[in-house]
Amino acid sequence: MKEEDTETPHRELYALLHISPEASDEEIRKAYRQWAQIYHPDKYQSPQMKDIATENFQRIREAYEILTDEHKRQIYDIYGMEGLTSGLELGPKLNKAEEIKEEFERLRRRKEQEKASAHVRPSGSILANLSVPQFLNGGGIMKGMAMSTEVQSQISKRNTIAVGGNLAVTGNSGGGAATAVLRHQISSVASVEFMASAGLRALIGVQTSRHLSLHSTATSGIAISLRDGSINLSNAWTRQLSETSNGNIQLALGTESSIAVGWQKKDEKMAVAGELKFGTSSFGATAHYTRYFSSKSNGRIAARIGSTALEFEVGGGRKISDFSSVRMFYSLGIQGIFWKIEFHRGGQKLILPILLSRELDAVIATGALVIPTSVYFLLKIFVVKPYYLKRQKQKALEKMEKSSAQVQQARAAAEKAQKLLQNVANRKRNKQQETGGLVITKAIYGNCKAFKKKNESRDTDDPLVSQVLDVTLPMNFLVNDSGQLKLHKGVKKSGIMGFCDPCPGEPKKLYVEYTCSGKRYEVVVDDYGELMIPQEAHGI
Repeated sequence: MKEEDTETPHRELYALLHISPEASDEEIRKAYRQWAQIYHPDKYQSPQMKDIATENFQRIREAYEILTDEHKRQIYDIYGMEGLTSGLELGPKLNKAEEIKEEFERLRRRKEQEKASAHVRPSGSILANLSVPQFLNGGGIMKGMAMSTEVQSQISKRNTIAVGGNLAVTGNSGGGAATAVLRHQISSVASVEFMASAGLRALIGVQTSRHLSLHSTATSGIAISLRDGSINLSNAWTRQLSETSNGNIQLALGTESSIAVGWQKKDEKMAVAGELKFGTSSFGATAHYTRYFSSKSNGRIAARIGSTALEFEVGGGRKISDFSSVRMFYSLGIQGIFWKIEFHRGGQKLILPILLSRELDAVIATGALVIPTSVYFLLKIFVVKPYYLKRQKQKALEKMEKSSAQVQQARAAAEKAQKLLQNVANRKRNKQQETGGLVITKAIYGNCKAFKKKNESRDTDDPLVSQVLDVTLPMNFLVNDSGQLKLHKGVKKSGIMGFCDPCPGEPKKLYVEYTCSGKRYEVVVDDYGELMIPQEAHGI
C-alpha cells in the first residue's frame, strides 16, 4: 500500500525552507536569509564546496521565489510543481484558489479529451453456454453461444459515436443485429442519443438525459420498431439518496409495459442493490450483496425470484492483474444447477455458464458447491498465495533496482547538503552539550520495516537496510538556540535539507534518539507527522 495518494498536499518547498505551510511572507523571507547564510557560494573557497553550495543555493532560491509569489504559491499548494509547468496563466485573472482549480481542471480536461479523441475504446463479450448433461447423453458440450462487440470513438469535443453488433446461436436457430449510436453533449447537464439497429430487432430511437439538480437525473426515450411499427416509450429517474446510495424508477410503455423501482448502495467495503419490477405479463425481484475483502478479492450473494425465475447464486471474484480479473459463481434454481465462470480483461469479457444438472438433485447440488470451494481454498493456501508472495517480493526487488539510480543520486545530493551543514551542526551540538540542552544522538529516516533490521544487521548491502538514511547531522542543525526542534505537520520529511527519499513508494518514518538535561529519550513519527522535542512523554 502506498503511503501517499492523489490527495496528499504538495509541501516539499516548505520542507526545504523548514517552515510551516501557513508561514507568512515575512517568515519565508527570514527562513531564506538564514539558509542563504549557509549555502551562499561566496562563503566557500574550495571549488568542490563552492559547486555544492551553488547547487543547493539555487534550490533555496527557487523555493523562495515560488512561495513569495502569491499566485505561484496558490498554484503550488494545490497542484505542486506540475501546476506551475502546466500552462496556467498567472496574473490578476487568477487571484482565488477556486479560480486556479477551475483553470487547472479545464487544462487537464482538454488534454484528456485530446488524448481520448485520438483513440477508440473497444469492448465486447463472448458467452458460451456449456451443458454437462447434453455431453453425457452423447451430444456436444456446447449448448449455445452469444457474442457482442462495440467500438466507441469521440469524434469531437461534444460528439461520440459507437458502432456495435451482437450474434446469438442456440441449437439450430440464431439471430443477430448491428447497432449505431450517436451521442451529442448539448450542455454540461444535458445530452441526446440517436440510435439505429438493423437485424433481428430492427428499430430507430432517440433518448435524452438531463441533470434536474445536483442529485437528480432524468432520462426519456422513444423507439420505433421497423418490423411491426410498434412504439416503445421509456422514462427513468435517478436520485442520489446519500454519499454512497441512490435510487431509481423506470417506466416502460409499449408492447411490454412495466415499472421498476431500484436501490443501490456502494462503499469501500460492500455493495448492495435490489429491484422490484412489475410488467403486464411478468413480475420479479432481484437482489445482490457484494463484500470486498480487499482491493483484489470479493464475495457475492444474489437472488432472483419472479414469474419466470427462481434462482440463488453465491460466488466471488479476484483481480489477477491491473487489467484482468476472474469470477466464479454457483447457481441453484428452477433451470438447474450451474457453474458460471467469467474472465474480464480491460473491456473484454468471456462468460462460461456450465449446466451441471437440469434437476435439483441434493447430492449434485451439495457436491457442486463443496468440491470447487474446497479446491479453491486448497489452491489458495498451497499454490496461489505462495506464488503471489514470491511475485510481490520479486516486483519489490525489481522496483528497487529501477529506482536505485534515482535513490543513489538523491543520496549523493543529501550527503553534499550535509557537508555544508556540518560545521554549524557540530557547533550547535557542542553548545547544547555544554549547557545540558537538546542533543540528537541518533536519527534515521526511511522504510519502517528496515529500522529493526538496521540495528540487528551490519550488512550494508542488504536491500532493506539500504532503505534508511542517517539524518543525525541535519537534525542537530535544526535545533534552535532555545534547545528545541520542531518539524511541521503535513510536510514530507524527505524534502528537508540533508534528507532524501531512500525508498520511493514505501511508507516511511523518522526515528530519533536524543538527550536533554542528562536524560535519554526516543520517538518515532510518521512521514507527514508533527514532531516537537524535547518532551517528557518520549523518555526511555
